Amino acid sequence: MQDLNDGFVVKAGPRALEIIRDEGLRPERVRVVAGAAGGPKWLVLYHLDRLMVSAFFERSRAAVDFIGSSIGAWRFAAWCQDDAAAALDRFRDAYIHQRYEQRPTPAEVTTESRRVMDGYIDDAGIDRILAHPHRRLNVLTVRCRHLTACEDKLRMGLGLAAAAGANLISRAWLKYFFSRCLFGDRRHSPPLAWEKELPFTRYSLDRRNFKDVLLASGSIPLVMSGVRAIANADGGVYRDGGMIDYHLDLPYRLPPGDLVLMPHFATKIIPGWLDKRLGWRRPAAANMSQLVMIAPSPELVARLPGAKIPDRTDFRTFFQKNEARFAAWKEAVAMCRAPSEALMESIASGRIRNRVQPLEVA
Repeated sequence: MQDLNDGFVVKAGPRALEIIRDEGLRPERVRVVAGAAGGPKWLVLYHLDRLMVSAFFERSRAAVDFIGSSIGAWRFAAWCQDDAAAALDRFRDAYIHQRYEQRPTPAEVTTESRRVMDGYIDDAGIDRILAHPHRRLNVLTVRCRHLTACEDKLRMGLGLAAAAGANLISRAWLKYFFSRCLFGDRRHSPPLAWEKELPFTRYSLDRRNFKDVLLASGSIPLVMSGVRAIANADGGVYRDGGMIDYHLDLPYRLPPGDLVLMPHFATKIIPGWLDKRLGWRRPAAANMSQLVMIAPSPELVARLPGAKIPDRTDFRTFFQKNEARFAAWKEAVAMCRAPSEALMESIASGRIRNRVQPLEVA
């Protein structure tokens, strides 16, 4: 049996830690599943995602809010389909086989991203996602303001530089560059508290705007084109939700017995994309109390190709070597299967009670 600490680690906030040490991790406790931005990093979670939807959550019919930013939202668009495991398989294959023969323009990356999306979500799939009886999809994105709405690299770069400077002073100042937007299930509002500093503008997901919203949530500035004219939303340019909600430092509002589950590709929470190099920028401790985070251990990462999790730098490393990138990503996916199965066994057996570790925030 694979040692859990040599594969995936489980970290929990104070309240979540008490619950898991007392009774293990039970699906009926989970009311929110959170998905971070991170591009190809999601591939190390593919097997875990598949096992979660085909085994763990199949034991419960409780309503669950899936809240995702960027690739987290794309993952959950598979989770919320009728045959979630098959949808994840299609997503994995379409995502891995992104093909670029030369350095792509933002428009070309956007076109290829739409191809990936179409590879695992059709119109009937959208209808089923929106009508799922107990899985509710919520997608985070941002509406750009001033120079961050521009498409030319010079003005966009200046806008991002100004946003980075403002963010150094306070995350709250990001509101002068981006509006934080949440597109959600029209039947229900997710359990998030109102925020004064970075408030959410809420819109409904529907058949008309679904794919545009999902594309916008992953539209990385300078890498992809922004998305305009989203149906049933305010006008403007929408981009990657990770600009504000990179690893989802969200103000959850839940009863004390409920949990937030976060299958993650890192062992720490970075609030926003512009915080990646700010080691002192931490998530709010209150937001982490009921969070259960599952992430690959350093030992597992060290065994992966290149001793790292797949990421966007692979597009440069394997420039004009698509087949080599496909092979490296497939190997990383395959190497995470046994650790994912070991983790799920520890959940089913209750051994997770002795494996869970405190989530360090401060």
